[in-house]
Amino acid sequence: MNTLEDWLAHCERLHPQGSRGIELGLDRVRVVAQRMGLAMDCPVITVAGTNGKGSTCAMLEAVYGQAGFRTGVYTSPHLVHFEERCRVGGEAVAASDLLPAFAEVEAARLGGPEGSTVSLTYFEFTTLAILRTLSRCGLDVAILEVGLGGRLDAVNIIDNDCAIITSIALDHMEYLGPDREAIGYEKAGIMRTGRTVVVSDPVPPQSVLDRAMEVGAELWRLGQDFHFAGDQQQWGWAMHPSHGARRYSGLAYPALRGANQLVNAAGALAAIEALRSRLPVTAQAVRNGLAMVELPGRFQIVPGTPTLVLDVAHNPHSVAALAENLDAMGFYPTTHAVFGAMADKDLPAMLERISPLIDRWHLTDLPPTRAAKAAALAPIVEASPAPGLARVSTVVGLHATPLDALQAAVSSADPADRIVVFGSFLTVGGVLQDGVPRLQAKHLSS
Repeated sequence: MNTLEDWLAHCERLHPQGSRGIELGLDRVRVVAQRMGLAMDCPVITVAGTNGKGSTCAMLEAVYGQAGFRTGVYTSPHLVHFEERCRVGGEAVAASDLLPAFAEVEAARLGGPEGSTVSLTYFEFTTLAILRTLSRCGLDVAILEVGLGGRLDAVNIIDNDCAIITSIALDHMEYLGPDREAIGYEKAGIMRTGRTVVVSDPVPPQSVLDRAMEVGAELWRLGQDFHFAGDQQQWGWAMHPSHGARRYSGLAYPALRGANQLVNAAGALAAIEALRSRLPVTAQAVRNGLAMVELPGRFQIVPGTPTLVLDVAHNPHSVAALAENLDAMGFYPTTHAVFGAMADKDLPAMLERISPLIDRWHLTDLPPTRAAKAAALAPIVEASPAPGLARVSTVVGLHATPLDALQAAVSSADPADRIVVFGSFLTVGGVLQDGVPRLQAKHLSS
């Protein structure tokens, strides 16, 4: 296996546990990690939650980068290229830089004279390879996003110095449990005894609070231990006096758009405060980092006409946040949606809040077998709430790919209209596959 594509195809073939390719548990991945001697020699921040994880990681990365620290970030999934999952110094690593780590994971997995072969899922194998890559990059801080749960997620084999739990909502319920309490318990598995856990969910499940007490973690809660407030021009953040009373006032809004980003930024600043003795950060680094942070696909507004909004919202909670942000954008004569999603999502709940904002729907197939076909999405969309009495929401096209759907939406849109692409990382990634699209209709038709 000489290329990253070869290794990824190998990882896809390895694991025999069902077609979904997901098997939670740390036993197998821990065995391979121990054979590799895998460890981080820098402070580690682990970020779990349902929504807001990627944005929180990006803000931490930007602030620490502005403070002069060498950052390493692991996030998943990726939008276009696998290498996006592993960033060092703010840049995705080269595919060739990952190859030695994949070979090392394979050697440890096979065991040799040390023991029997261990079966790894695609996520476990690739997680180990990325963690190994990061461990050899001379980092000052490692920022690790938990992919699915927390307690039994492969990322959790690495002990952290600070944990962050972002918003908790209903998603991946077949793996994590039927309600927020069960899901919160799984997310809380990243807590460590004697270490700070920052909870930025304004109303966390009781299971999260109970778990912090049970393991003896130092719990910092939004609204109790740290606070934020803002108006239309600026915002501020402060720790409770019992934690030193550090505050930032007159901050510009984060470069990541959306009112929900203040919650993520508040959690990131609390984690930075928790690790200040090891990673000192100036107020100017905070201001610059939050002003310069970038993360594609999070309420990303692409310049051009018609207006294009890209958002990886893919569960009811994140789609509701997207709808709130769209509402705040002002009036557009017509809003077109490019939508593709997984079949196992709560699709009616996802569409309930946003459908009244959408006039014309372009539905798309997606590559995975668990994705809903555009034809299957159509009746669900048609049954969802329509816009105002004078407007009709209509499915106007079924498409083979997100890019086909986007091109159709642009060709039918007026310059003053708005196009929203959402529903899955694969939906947004599908329109970003050749870089940020140019939206002028004349470009796409040329």
